Amino acid sequence: MLDDLYRKIVMDHAKYKRNFGTLNEEGVIHEIPYKNPTCGDVMVLYLREGDSGIEELSFEGEGCSISMASCSMMTELLKNHTVEECRYKRQAFERLIRNGELEDEVDLGDAESLQGVHKLRARHNCALMPWQAFDKWLKEQGHE
Repeated sequence: MLDDLYRKIVMDHAKYKRNFGTLNEEGVIHEIPYKNPTCGDVMVLYLREGDSGIEELSFEGEGCSISMASCSMMTELLKNHTVEECRYKRQAFERLIRNGELEDEVDLGDAESLQGVHKLRARHNCALMPWQAFDKWLKEQGHE
């Protein structure tokens, strides 16, 4: 029953992508292109950082249901959080995908529905694609 609910959440995000498109907001918009090295899924992450952290995120891209759902979920999850909070969520999400570990103290929202991906090793990079784009931005901005 829970697997069925999770599948529905993933498919909903894949079909009705949240925060899809470019950011038309004022201010400096970071544009981070990323290509999944294992399957060819592609995305561009758009991000605006403000004084208190990540203010806006959006994305454009093409790929499988898992990668597109993960992009949609990540942009919802990180918006209006500090960079440190985002890094913490990013680490928790990687543990979820790599090991299937769901941590009680970290709220991953709808992204928790991707927990079953840990059993599909070939799909790990699909789920991690937007998070790896976020890592690229962290490194470029000196937030590592």
